[in-house]
Amino acid sequence: MFAIPENALKSGGSAELMFKGPAGRLEGLIATPKVEPIGTCVVCHPHPLFGGTMGNKVVWTVANAALKAGLRVARFNFRGVGRSEGLFDDGLGETEDALAVAEAIRATAPNLPLVLGGFSFGGHVALRAASRTPTRALVTIAPPMGRYLKSDAAPAHPHCPWFAAHSADDDVVAYDETVAAFATYDPPPQFQHFDGAGHFFHGRLGELQDAVLRFLSPLPA
Repeated sequence: MFAIPENALKSGGSAELMFKGPAGRLEGLIATPKVEPIGTCVVCHPHPLFGGTMGNKVVWTVANAALKAGLRVARFNFRGVGRSEGLFDDGLGETEDALAVAEAIRATAPNLPLVLGGFSFGGHVALRAASRTPTRALVTIAPPMGRYLKSDAAPAHPHCPWFAAHSADDDVVAYDETVAAFATYDPPPQFQHFDGAGHFFHGRLGELQDAVLRFLSPLPA
């Protein structure tokens, strides 16, 4: 049975660990807030083939906001990234990875609600995972909605409160396609528009963290 190291369970504690994934071991990090946890959160990173890892600064920003909101937070490397085993699977296997990590974390505290989050490709993965497991809230930052709505036979729906943010000058993920995709959801996500932040929110990470923290404090019902 998966167990969180004792030093990570302490107030303000953290630890490196390995999760059991569907394609092999998954490298991860877990952190516990300084207060009694009110939930658990799993944050997914950007595209593995373009340098995405759990160390990405936007992923860290979302994770830190969740930690400040009182959630125990896990970040992890998708299959084939860092010390994680397996090979890239274009979002399909990565969704299974996210679900495996979420279930492992949830099993250690089954009464705590789950929050999923992700940046860019990781936002798409988090959305797909949220459509398949009970989720209290979802956070997606600059998710490539246009691409995956076109390729998915049935677009995923999280069926929970959902916060999304995107910068209009994003040169990696098409802002207009993402906004148009959001409009097809009923209800649509709570959306925060940024100007001049680019894809990686250079110089704007503090604003982004504050926005995510406001959404998660208190945890949406």
